[in-house]
Amino acid sequence: MATSEVVSVVPDGVLAYGMQLPVQALSVRVSMPWEQEATVDDMVRVAQAADDAGFLYVAVCHHVAIPPEPAEMMSTQWFDPIATLGFLAAHTARTRLMTNVFIAAYQPPLATAKAFATLDRLSNGRAIVGIGAGHLEGEFDALGVSFSGRGAITDDALATISAALTDEWTDTPPAGRVGQRPRPVQQPHPPIWIGGSGKPALRRVATMADGWIPQATPLDQLPDDIATILRERDKVRPGAVPEIGYHLVAHVGEPTWDLPKGVMHGSADRIAEFANKRLGAIGVSHLQVRLFARDANEHCDQIARFGAEVGPQLERVQLS
Repeated sequence: MATSEVVSVVPDGVLAYGMQLPVQALSVRVSMPWEQEATVDDMVRVAQAADDAGFLYVAVCHHVAIPPEPAEMMSTQWFDPIATLGFLAAHTARTRLMTNVFIAAYQPPLATAKAFATLDRLSNGRAIVGIGAGHLEGEFDALGVSFSGRGAITDDALATISAALTDEWTDTPPAGRVGQRPRPVQQPHPPIWIGGSGKPALRRVATMADGWIPQATPLDQLPDDIATILRERDKVRPGAVPEIGYHLVAHVGEPTWDLPKGVMHGSADRIAEFANKRLGAIGVSHLQVRLFARDANEHCDQIARFGAEVGPQLERVQLS
């Protein structure tokens, strides 16, 4: 990736919104009770509702094999992300298809580039390449990948993935020059966003990526992390402005049931005001919205309400 280049998919001044899909992963951290008995058809319905409601993206997670102890919280249900997004590309028309996030160390980077280029071609230019370093040591062990070396592996993989998505021919020592087709629709390449909240992730956003997907970053820490990204960016590509994301957990309206603590709820005006003042005002450009609901029907209704009532009110300042 050229150091000054950022592939932007959010227009200036807009605070976009996307969501992680239900059903695909059943970790208690990312799923709701109704998903335990939900179906693939429910996942498709939610993706189509997001497509109709103007969501920038729908996102899926990446895990391959979960050891027993973490499976108690994470479950073992994690649909393959590329296969899932390729399937959903045929059921949607506008919403982008994002990995949140794909663990680059789990396979050779040329294989990853091939998968995302194919997804971008099949979806007519809707892929967002969300990449992360990974966190589950037992999974690295099961796949025969060094957990302690995952940072360096991720950095090297990002360079190769970016190069292969940008040009048909890539230099890959010691093999030499190799080519890959089909080429992605998006030029110079599909946007590459980095997931994570540690210092290495912030550095990757600043130096190598088009955007950031924070993971469990406290709201009061967000301004400092954004400042870190911009400060590190200025060392290598001044003027480049990566897309900045944040999670918003919400329910549009006043529910008749108990919501978990910390869920933003109430009128669309209230939710939009919070998002604009606390997030858009400091340069956040996209929200990953988690909308609480009790079943797929209610989830689709929440998506429609967010798109119709909250979305038009969202705005942000432009970072520089």
